[in-house]
Amino acid sequence: MSARKPKVIVTRKLPDPVETRMRELFDAELNLTDAPMSRAALEDAVGRADVLAPTITDKIDASLLDKAGERLKLIANFGAGVDHIDVAAANARGIAVTNTPGVLTEDTADLTMALIMAVARRIVEGAHVVEQGGFTGWTPTWMMGRRITGKRLGIIGMGRIGQAVARRAKAFGLQIHYHNRKPVSSRISEELEATYWESLDQMLARADIITVHSPHTPATYHLLSARRLKLLQPHAILINTARGEIIDEQALADLLEKGAIAGAGLDVFEFEPTINPKLLKLPTAVLLPHMGSATLEGRIDMGEKVIINIRTWMDGHKPPDRVLPQML
Repeated sequence: MSARKPKVIVTRKLPDPVETRMRELFDAELNLTDAPMSRAALEDAVGRADVLAPTITDKIDASLLDKAGERLKLIANFGAGVDHIDVAAANARGIAVTNTPGVLTEDTADLTMALIMAVARRIVEGAHVVEQGGFTGWTPTWMMGRRITGKRLGIIGMGRIGQAVARRAKAFGLQIHYHNRKPVSSRISEELEATYWESLDQMLARADIITVHSPHTPATYHLLSARRLKLLQPHAILINTARGEIIDEQALADLLEKGAIAGAGLDVFEFEPTINPKLLKLPTAVLLPHMGSATLEGRIDMGEKVIINIRTWMDGHKPPDRVLPQML
């Protein structure tokens, strides 16, 4: 790259420290309204930018990339997940794609434990009773939830976030079980006293709590299908802070409505931001607005990674967080 500041178009409003630094370093065009860009606006952006800095709300598919100008050489995604970007199409056009892995591990793990507690102990349901004036005094058999100590936690996806959840869960007295493409190292397995299940079906049938920490790829779409969800025990609860498409949401709603499983805590949804109407009506479903990464520290860390990726590319080096098609 020359000394000219690259044209960086940012598709959504980012934390002020991130935007300020981007303006200092780049010819940065910010989205001050924070409204998601229309398709036409995205087409205009890829036609003018050297670097596009999108978020999960932007669909960067092959047809959009066909509109890209010769200047566009980097898509520096603000977020770890890149399932909204056609990485293969970008790579074929000579456009590098980067993401922001690792910085949201602790925040997402914290929220996962919060959802486990919220569902198991009916915290949100209880708060609603108080808000609506329905609390008339303590009784010995009212609002009973389930103790989590001693229960089996089944973790789907034992990467950074899955392991962070496991460490927290072990401190709560949960027994750690997991399903992954391959077992974790013996050191990690011994530290967590974790039981590996090659068969997801077998783990689902035995766990008291299931939590999802896999990426969304063609291989994980509806990984928790209607058939697999029926393997869960009636007292089991399901947590998802990963991607909504991993779970067959309609099948989950049907099982919850029938009382076939005890509850669910969801921070992500299959057709986000649309949520299945059945889920909205169920007291056994704790639903959050995709806030797993919503800490100020986490979002600033994400922005700093975006900036590092752009600056490394500007200097003619391989960005540290480049995503290649074979990685997905």
